[in-house]
Amino acid sequence: MPKILSGYNGSVGKILQNVKYKGDTLYPKLIEKDIFTKAQQRRAAKESELGRTQQIYTIRKQSAFSGKARCGECGEMYRKYIEHAGKPSEKIKWKCKNYILQNRVCCENHFYTENEIKDIFISATNELIKKKWLMDKIPKKELPKMSLELRQTENRIKELEQEEQYSSPELAELLFKRAELYYIGSKIDDRKSKTEKIKEALSDINALTEFDEELFEAIIKQMTICKDTKVEVEFINGIVIERPIETQGKDGKDGSSKKDCGNHTTPNKI
Repeated sequence: MPKILSGYNGSVGKILQNVKYKGDTLYPKLIEKDIFTKAQQRRAAKESELGRTQQIYTIRKQSAFSGKARCGECGEMYRKYIEHAGKPSEKIKWKCKNYILQNRVCCENHFYTENEIKDIFISATNELIKKKWLMDKIPKKELPKMSLELRQTENRIKELEQEEQYSSPELAELLFKRAELYYIGSKIDDRKSKTEKIKEALSDINALTEFDEELFEAIIKQMTICKDTKVEVEFINGIVIERPIETQGKDGKDGSSKKDCGNHTTPNKI
């Protein structure tokens, strides 16, 4: 890659991997399909050449909760911790990534077992099933106007082109910046289609009785664990359902942190 673009490896990589840049019913096309396909093939060949290919076993071992459970105190993601691995007393808990930082307890947010996280998901999903009318009351977002930053970028590009500075490092930087700004500004409110996706996924379910990993991955955007004994469950269309949690502060013998997310009347917000 030319030296003038060396600082944009990450941005270019994201563009080359993002299927939305090909365009669909919601997003404008910013790259031709055949060019996108060739780019994927080229990237795959280069990754194989450099030994950067991911191991299938590693991918399969990732939990459905990875990247979807976030700490409401420090903003870091929750991660799986295995205590007493390989022993009869082995326990698996989800803790904030910043729980231990530089060998010291840094974030003291709640711990959760996988079963507790599953119960929270089941509870929030059943709440949404009971209150399906929430999905029809999502306010529309106004389409963003051209930002001042984009306007200034456009003007500077025109100036450089008029001066025939086609090999200018600044022009190369501005072209990538313009593409990124256009994409950000052209994002269309897709909550309606995501709401339909949720409705379809829940259409045959009167009440969820057990954890469904495929359903979780399809309809949940993230779960935010708050220290004030509540979890905010955000669905992919922006609906947030809060589940209050009662905690006794100590771990139970079975590794549970003794939180109760039973039958509560909870607030819902959009």
